[in-house]
Amino acid sequence: MGAAPDESTIQWLLSGDASIRWQTMRDLLDAPPEAVAEERSRVATTGWGERLLNEQDPAGTWAGGLYGPKWTSTTYTLLLLRRCGLLPRTPAALRGVELVWDGARFFGGGLTPARSIEAPEACATSMYVALARYFGYQDDRVDAAVDWLLANQLDDGGWNCRTVRFGDSHSSFHTSISALEALAEALSVEPANADIVAAMARGREFFLAHRLYRSHRDGSVVHPVFTKLSFPPRWHYDLLRGLDYFQLTDAPWDERFRDPLDVLRDRRREDATWPVQHKHSGKVWFNMEQTGGPSRWNTLRALRVLRWVNEAAG
Repeated sequence: MGAAPDESTIQWLLSGDASIRWQTMRDLLDAPPEAVAEERSRVATTGWGERLLNEQDPAGTWAGGLYGPKWTSTTYTLLLLRRCGLLPRTPAALRGVELVWDGARFFGGGLTPARSIEAPEACATSMYVALARYFGYQDDRVDAAVDWLLANQLDDGGWNCRTVRFGDSHSSFHTSISALEALAEALSVEPANADIVAAMARGREFFLAHRLYRSHRDGSVVHPVFTKLSFPPRWHYDLLRGLDYFQLTDAPWDERFRDPLDVLRDRRREDATWPVQHKHSGKVWFNMEQTGGPSRWNTLRALRVLRWVNEAAG
């Protein structure tokens, strides 16, 4: 169902940044854990990871801000370091996570980074939970935030950042994928938590009911950008981010994956790589890859999705 990567594509991935190499070794080559761990440790000392860590200021923040400016603030730099695979409990990252949590406002377990908003937001709460659980930040507020996410799941299985403030009852793709990624990080800490398992199952059904990018009412594409491959995703959703989440959590096969998988295969270039088709506007520390050209990030993610599909579909 998915095409196995050829040797030239694997070598091209392995010639990239340490962030790409260690995940290629783990997800595509089944390399020995000790070799993967050794390569992963280089994220902090070489390439993109080192460059991002070097931008941390003496106060422990990035760009002098906790949530803004996008995309160089502490929150978004830490989210990118998480995707790079910076090791949990890295002191610089833990310092940043602590500052983000201490700078947030709490409302019954939910969080907001905004001074002007008198209500919790599922999007920000999800990001902060993901960072705390991934990097190993220990605080009772994290448990409360996980409980808040579970309690604020909507009837359709997803989440919406506008629900508390404006009463929106249909879930947002953007907020829902962030919430599911956060719960996946929470489950890695509490693997026997039945409430998290159940919430993730309902969240997966929300996306499957929409074929990951279509309206549940008439089958039309919800937004064209959902079908364009992006990296980094920031707070945005696209179908590769969705598929990569299903791969990450080793979700069971469902026939409704076929539609978005067809889109993913269609995005493949003639050179057997996948491109960056869209970048979200905002200031960045540096460009990892150029829009329109071959993308190691998207090729790695697409190939591990297709590998999971082969195994999940039997």
